[in-house]
Amino acid sequence: MSMKFDSVARNELLTRYKSHLQSGQASICQNYLLDPEPSRLLHQRSQLIDGVLRELWTDLGLPDSLTLVAVGGYGREEMWPASDVDLLLLLPQPADTALAEQLEQLVSLFWDIGLEIGHSVRTVEECLNEAESDLTVQTALVETRLLIGNAALFSTFLTEFRNQLDPQAFFHAKRVEQDERYLRYQESPYSLEPNCKESPGGLRDLQSILWIAQAAGFGSSWQDLERHGFITHREEQGLERRESFLQRLRIQLHLHVGRREDRLLFDHQTALAEQLGFAATPTRRASEQLMQEYYRTAKTVTQLNTILLQNMGAAIFPSPEQNPQVINERFQNTHQLLDVVHENVFNETPAAILEAFLLMQQHSELKGMTARTIRSLWRARTLIDDDFRSNPENRARFVELFKQERGVLHELRRMNQFDILGRYLPKFGAIVGQMQHDLFHAYTVDQHTMQVLRNLRRFSETEFAHEYPFCSQLISNFDKPWLLYIAALFHDIAKGRGGGHSDLGALDAQEFCTSHGLCAEDSELVVWLVRHHLEMSVVAQKQDISDPDVLSAFAATVKDERHLTALYLFSVADIRGTSPKVWNSWKGQLFEELFNQTRRFLLSGGQAPLRQGIIQEKQEEALRLLRYFAVPETAQEGLWNQLDTVYFLRHSAEEIAWHARALHYRIDGKKPVVKARVNPQGDGLEVMAYTLDQHDLFARLVGFFSRAGYNIMDAKIHTTRHGYALDSFMLLDVNGRDNDRDMISYIEHELTDRLTRQTLPEAPASGRISRQVKHFPIQPSVTIESDEKGVNFVLSVSAADRPGLLYTVAMTLALHGANLHTAKIVTLGERVEDTFLISGGDLGESASRIKLETELLERLTC
Repeated sequence: MSMKFDSVARNELLTRYKSHLQSGQASICQNYLLDPEPSRLLHQRSQLIDGVLRELWTDLGLPDSLTLVAVGGYGREEMWPASDVDLLLLLPQPADTALAEQLEQLVSLFWDIGLEIGHSVRTVEECLNEAESDLTVQTALVETRLLIGNAALFSTFLTEFRNQLDPQAFFHAKRVEQDERYLRYQESPYSLEPNCKESPGGLRDLQSILWIAQAAGFGSSWQDLERHGFITHREEQGLERRESFLQRLRIQLHLHVGRREDRLLFDHQTALAEQLGFAATPTRRASEQLMQEYYRTAKTVTQLNTILLQNMGAAIFPSPEQNPQVINERFQNTHQLLDVVHENVFNETPAAILEAFLLMQQHSELKGMTARTIRSLWRARTLIDDDFRSNPENRARFVELFKQERGVLHELRRMNQFDILGRYLPKFGAIVGQMQHDLFHAYTVDQHTMQVLRNLRRFSETEFAHEYPFCSQLISNFDKPWLLYIAALFHDIAKGRGGGHSDLGALDAQEFCTSHGLCAEDSELVVWLVRHHLEMSVVAQKQDISDPDVLSAFAATVKDERHLTALYLFSVADIRGTSPKVWNSWKGQLFEELFNQTRRFLLSGGQAPLRQGIIQEKQEEALRLLRYFAVPETAQEGLWNQLDTVYFLRHSAEEIAWHARALHYRIDGKKPVVKARVNPQGDGLEVMAYTLDQHDLFARLVGFFSRAGYNIMDAKIHTTRHGYALDSFMLLDVNGRDNDRDMISYIEHELTDRLTRQTLPEAPASGRISRQVKHFPIQPSVTIESDEKGVNFVLSVSAADRPGLLYTVAMTLALHGANLHTAKIVTLGERVEDTFLISGGDLGESASRIKLETELLERLTC
């Protein structure tokens, strides 16, 4: 064979085939947009490429001994808009130099006409050797099609490959591969930006089922699996619907981006939703509806993947005969798996659906469920109707699930996975797969609920006592902790309905408790927790918990130590369950401090302590600590005489002693004093700055800390009677570098130098706004209201987090001459909710406050 062309002939060849490919693909895509049938597009693109390759092969007069084979996705006739064309050039013997050169030219021609080729050149023996050592190659060869060439050679390859393929080894290898893939995606289909091909519940899960089916001889389609009895006709239709949705989504993504892209990035979600026919409503974005449909599809795909792989595994690995151990007349223990005694157990006794999960909790020897039990459960889920839900036996058994010593989380997760939980509680079913684009929840509502339940359960398990020892101690003495689990199930159940989800969820919880026979006392606690589950978070993070009035109001809400303990445990579990980014040691410190102060208040009979008594108690403790450090008996008096009562209320005795120890001999000094230390109660740094009050001081401090790589978590700003600023900050490293101790000398030296020279404020280094904030922005809100005493003003700022936000607020306040007293900095994932106590300037005038609000909004919006 000779493949040498003159340039004119080659150009004519390339032009003809390239034009044919381009016009054919354009026509296929245009027809698809008019009638979006994904399987037709995938098949038509395969046919188009088949025709081009066959014609080109014939035109070039390639030897009859060679074979051109489609493999992988092309082999199964699924050609996506941006897919590679996977080819095998099958040879009867290794290529000599001349043939190797010709094949290289052939592949070059494939590329030149516009095909992105993934190819291999092998003999039959080389194919078999590669398949034996490389799972990717073996999987690609499971799906092969003869395109053109030596049919006898292809038949020989196919026979020898199938004889070599070990279904058991292949099954095991694909399961391991799937487990590893799941780990790469955090074992969850509910990523904010999932990969519609590779993530759990994506197309790869469906392909894995069919690969294993082909290797085991069960067929290559969902209809084949139905014929082999692995799925019912209804399940086969459901699989086709979900596969079609994922196919359409991936096709649309490729067309929208114009290249290979399988990640549903924020950048694309809104456009894809509109292209797929989702329309925004007053309460939900189109993208949220698309993603809920995706999550529900992915959840069903993972369910069916689990069921089918277990069913096929049982057929591929037949268990040795062994007499099952009888559990009761409906269930038995078979190889340490819960097994139904026959396929119709749930149809005959629907109550056995909940009983199955209860038995899993009560029998520690059971490691899972048999394939037929899972299959039967899945098919029986539609039996859960109004009659089932109103049955007293079923209601009692459902409550029992929460009371068990083990398996509460595992079985509720299993119930959610197989749609049992959402069918028993239809309002819970409505939040399955519902995304929360509020910039701090990283999970769908149902997955967040499971995370909260997980955290509560971990508090009570000894192997996790080291994580949150205080929570573990509290829950060990808490009567009926299962009430917290029920509250967890309902605390966000009303998300997405419009209105306050806490109040609406409390109504749902009340209805559940009443219908399920909880006593009045237990019902009250569950309903109260659902209604007030955000209360502690708001008070701890946004209010001044050193203020006796704030403490008294919070204590009036919690009423007694049992409610306080329940709310504390629930709040920690809830915040930790929103996102890995939201919880930190500083928040833990705030919550624990609020809990301890409130408990002391309640144990004292609910009488608010006098301010003077609080101050005296703190000063006495501070003096004790000062004596420990050999500070002279009256050394602190000069400093304390310059400080007002607010200072002593806001700071702990330990902080008061630290300040006095550092400042008692230089309270009138001209040189600024900066001291830093590792936070005695947790992570991060505590920094104190003492200097003659200066213009723009807070803005300069904010800019410095930001440039040093720290976020301000809390700020307490005081001005002494003789004109000095005494400001203290709690800082956390932005990047978690774990070098706080090394930074102490740098902060003390550099900040002292800048305050001495009174340098201009330094803007924080610019940074990138996250893509989540970019595509799901929240409208900033700014309010300025008089505090309860009518002395100062409370400035509240809610906005998407971004570099320099706090600096922007500080500079704006400085321009208006406002004095800052305290700053509560709350970062919730990608959102901030900051609260500032301010005074001075012209804030007493309504017009001036409106002007400040307007300027802040403008600067936070741009």
